[in-house]
Amino acid sequence: MIPRLKEIFNKEIQPALKDHFKFKNIYMVPKIEKVILNMGLGIDAADSKILKSCEEDMAKITGQKPVITKFKKSVANFKTRKGSNAGLKVTLRKNKMYEFLDRLVNIALPRIKDFRGLSTKGFDKFGNYTFGIKEHIIFPEVSFDRADKVRGLDVVIVIKAISKEHSFALLEKVNFPFIKKGDN
Repeated sequence: MIPRLKEIFNKEIQPALKDHFKFKNIYMVPKIEKVILNMGLGIDAADSKILKSCEEDMAKITGQKPVITKFKKSVANFKTRKGSNAGLKVTLRKNKMYEFLDRLVNIALPRIKDFRGLSTKGFDKFGNYTFGIKEHIIFPEVSFDRADKVRGLDVVIVIKAISKEHSFALLEKVNFPFIKKGDN
């Protein structure tokens, strides 16, 4: 079954962006390539029970088993050892990516306490968008009672686009709640 957001993207968003930017070809329209979720655990990654519970939470959120990331260097000030566990990472593509983005925009982000919108400063020079979520329990799949500790997530949306403006227009069409210029 085709995800709802993918259908909307193909039928409404792509043609609208093509007309708005006056592209000659539909393949010039900005497109979301993948979504990467990262949960850094730091010192807690050494504890196998905490790692397993975080792994289960990430799997519920994304519908895909996360990969355990390792430290590349030993840093004494951060109490890290090269090769020890650092956190968890998931890369979503195709249908799972669209399903996750749909749940993120329509269900999870509105559940954040005192949420005013996402910053527009999260775009890099290639047009990719990055933002952080302070509480992983905003997703309805994660039980608030079962979570031992509230953890943060980093979300990176990799977009194939010509510029930041094209990426911003795409995410606005997907209903990302950005902070407006006049809002405080």
